[in-house]
Amino acid sequence: MRHGTAASLLGLAALGFATGCPDRTISKVDTEQGRVEYKDIPVTVNRNVDILFVIDDSPSMADKQANLASNFPNFINVLNTIQGGLPDVHIGVVTSDVGTKGTQDAAPGPSIGGIGSGGCSGTGKSGNLQIYGAPVTSPYISDIASATMPGTRIKNYTGNLDTVFGQMATGAGAGGCGFEQHLEAMKRALNSNPANAGFLRPDAYLAVIFIADEDDCSMSHSSMLGPPSGALGTLQSFRCTRFGVTCDVGGASTDAMNQVGTKSTCHPNESSAYLEKVGAYVDFLKKLKTDPTKVIVAGIMGVSEPFQVELRPPSGSATPEQALRPSCSYQGATTLQTADPPARLKFFLDQFPNRNTFTSICQQDLSEGLALIAQLLKTVLGDPCIEGKLSDVDKEMPGPQYDCSVSDVTNVGRPNEMEDVLPQCNATNTNTPCWRINVDTENCLLSDHFTLKIERGGVTPPPETHVIAYCVTDAVPSD
Repeated sequence: MRHGTAASLLGLAALGFATGCPDRTISKVDTEQGRVEYKDIPVTVNRNVDILFVIDDSPSMADKQANLASNFPNFINVLNTIQGGLPDVHIGVVTSDVGTKGTQDAAPGPSIGGIGSGGCSGTGKSGNLQIYGAPVTSPYISDIASATMPGTRIKNYTGNLDTVFGQMATGAGAGGCGFEQHLEAMKRALNSNPANAGFLRPDAYLAVIFIADEDDCSMSHSSMLGPPSGALGTLQSFRCTRFGVTCDVGGASTDAMNQVGTKSTCHPNESSAYLEKVGAYVDFLKKLKTDPTKVIVAGIMGVSEPFQVELRPPSGSATPEQALRPSCSYQGATTLQTADPPARLKFFLDQFPNRNTFTSICQQDLSEGLALIAQLLKTVLGDPCIEGKLSDVDKEMPGPQYDCSVSDVTNVGRPNEMEDVLPQCNATNTNTPCWRINVDTENCLLSDHFTLKIERGGVTPPPETHVIAYCVTDAVPSD
């Protein structure tokens, strides 16, 4: 799973991976010669990035939060390799605990469980940004390059960025509501929440990163948390699976989802009587930006398969009840750590093509997953460097012959998307706008230090133009 994600994040995309881009440009690239590196480079440089971490704070998350905090430097290290260094970032933390109020409820439902040990009450943390005593003067970290003093940064925190974020990440604790509402927490954080004023900048890229070991259970009605009954069963998180997920094989109805066994082709139940539609959260997030390509989503979660329902005695009972079997595990600092398949969350991520990444949380070291997320951010911000080794597609001709397809695209991802195919530059650059491959040893540190350069002859394209490119690179030798 992780290796497949890495390939997509590095831009080494298969032909069908490039959603939203005209087929005629893609078809000009002979993919049989190797792999295809995909580049999406906004013409207008924008270094503002708002990064929201939605952290599961339920009772099983202490080890995973510590893992996140200790490996956060790898995330920052990749961002530091962006041309110009660390972008101008806002970094905020919310938790998955939003209490017992459903999206269609006028007021929260009754409290359940022991508050501070997995119980749920009121509106929980309500999507409010949390700093947990970290030395920050706002509800979020702000680290921005000074416009008047080059080489210096304006910070609203004291100390090291890694340490400050680590305090915020682990401060979430592991006593929050055991019915995790990751998507609703995201929405409450970003939906004009006065407690989070200033975090979301209109012109900035937005990255939402979910850190979780259970799937989303964003409720439409607090009746989801009602007392045990024939319809709902024991008050445990399997309710979220039974009523929030449908599996085409082995789980086409809520009764079938309640049956023990392996299920497959699982996805959100968008007609659930108890859970909010995942599509509603997709629409909300996409509409936050006038340019949908400015939204990035990522998840460090359980893996999607196997998806199995088993019988398991619930806490305090000897009678086995249906439960979702963990899909992965790893040895934590003191105990075995597990995570469940995230059918709803994974479906959510998949609705943002070329703008998402997914990595398993079942690892003792989350550095790879965090680095992949940072690499995705680097790519989206507009990294012209060629990661792979460009193929010489005609060795009979003198000099290297590179096979790239490059276009100026406006209104990316919208019905009125327009494409202007760019030719390769001639020797005198008289056919502008055109593209060429240059060497940049200072900013492009990988492979042959190649960068994609667009020569425009002094003509400036519309401000929301993206350069979309596909270049054939050599296949990576198999192990």
